[in-house]
Amino acid sequence: MPVNLTAPDPATLLPVPGVRLGVTMAGVRKANRRDLTVIALDEGAAVAGVFTTNRFCAAPVQLCREHLAAGAAVRALLINTGNANAGTGADGLARARATCEALAGLMGCEPTQILPFSTGVIMETLPVDRITAGLPGALSALRDDGWAEAAAGIMTTDTLPKAASRRITLGGVPVTLTGISKGAGMIRPNMATMLGFIATDANIAPALLQPLVKAAADASFNRITIDGDTSTNDCFMLIASRRAAHAEIMSLDSADAQALLAALTALAQELAQAIVRDGEGATKFITITVEGGRDEAECKLAAYAIAHSPLVKTAFFASDPNLGRILAAVGYAGIGDLDQGLIDLDLDDVAVVRQGGRLPAYREEDGQRVMKQAEITIRIGLNRGNARATVWTCDLSHDYVSINADYRS
Repeated sequence: MPVNLTAPDPATLLPVPGVRLGVTMAGVRKANRRDLTVIALDEGAAVAGVFTTNRFCAAPVQLCREHLAAGAAVRALLINTGNANAGTGADGLARARATCEALAGLMGCEPTQILPFSTGVIMETLPVDRITAGLPGALSALRDDGWAEAAAGIMTTDTLPKAASRRITLGGVPVTLTGISKGAGMIRPNMATMLGFIATDANIAPALLQPLVKAAADASFNRITIDGDTSTNDCFMLIASRRAAHAEIMSLDSADAQALLAALTALAQELAQAIVRDGEGATKFITITVEGGRDEAECKLAAYAIAHSPLVKTAFFASDPNLGRILAAVGYAGIGDLDQGLIDLDLDDVAVVRQGGRLPAYREEDGQRVMKQAEITIRIGLNRGNARATVWTCDLSHDYVSINADYRS
C-alpha cells in the first residue's frame, strides 16, 4: 500500500489554457487498459526537458532530444505505457519515428513537432500498429480537464495515479501549474524510471524553460531513490503554453521568474515524493537530511549512500534499530577525509549518536518506536561546514522482490 498517498481528486486538477489531454486504450501490452496518451499544445507553446543519464537510453529519449534540438515548435507529446521501446536498436528508433509521423499526419504538423515517450518492459518490440490505430481515439478524447485520466494512463507498476496543481499570481494575473508523474520502481536520481510532465500558462520566454526545468528537477526528481537503478526512459518535461495575460518573463532574476520557479519546484517535489510513497512494496517514507558538509556534493554522497543501502532499507522495513548500518553507509560514501569523530545521527526526535559514538542515554526502544512510523526522518551531522542536502527514499520489503520477479508475466 502507498505510504500516506491517495489518488488525486480530479476536481483539484486545474486546466492549463492551451493544453489538452486525451487518453485511450490501444492494447500496447494488455487489453482493456488506458495506455496511450496525447498531450496537445496550442501554437505558441514552448517545451523543455531533462532526461535519463543512462547511456543505454530508450529510442523515444533519443528522438525527444533530437526533436527538441531541431527547434521546431512542439505541438504534441505522445506517451505509451506497457512497452519501453528500449534495447531495441535501430528498429526501435524507426518505430518511434513512425508513431511521430502517424500523429503528425493526423494533426497536420511535422513529425519533428511530436515528442514521443514510452515506459514499460525493456527489449520488446514497440507495437506501432496498435499505437497508430489508437491515435484517433486519443485525439477525439482531447480536453483541457483530462489530467486525472492522463495520470492514470501513464502508470505501469504504480498503484495510484500521481497529479497535482498550483495557482500563483504573476504580474497581478492568475497563473496555473498542473502536473502528472509516474514511477514506482527502477528509481534512482539522475534520473529514474519515471515520467513527469508539468504544464503552465505562464508567459515566459522559451529560452528560460531549460534552466527552470533543470533547477526544478535537481530539487525534486533528482532527489528520490527507491532501488538504486537508473532507468533507460526517464524524462521530466516542462510545458509553457504562454497564454497568461501578464507581461512576458524575460529574466530568471526577476521576481516573477523566481515565484514561478518556487511554485514549479514545490509541485515537482510533490510529484516526486508521490513516486517514493508509491514505491514498489514500500511501507515507509524516509527523508534523509545530511547537514554540516563542506559542500552540497559531499552531503548528497552520504545521503545517497544511506538511501541506496539494502541493509539500511531492510532494517527500516523490519523496524529493526540496527543503526550502525547508517553509520557504515556514511563511512563508505566516498568522503575521503571524513572525520568519524564529528558525526551525529538523529532519528526524528531521538538523538542516537554524537561525535561518532552512541549516546549513553540512547535506548533501542526509542529507535524502534521511530522506525515503526510510516514517515521517518534520518538526520546526519557531518559538522565540517554549512552545506546540506535532502533526499527521499523508502524501505525495501518482500513485496518489492515479488513485484519485480513477476513484472513480465
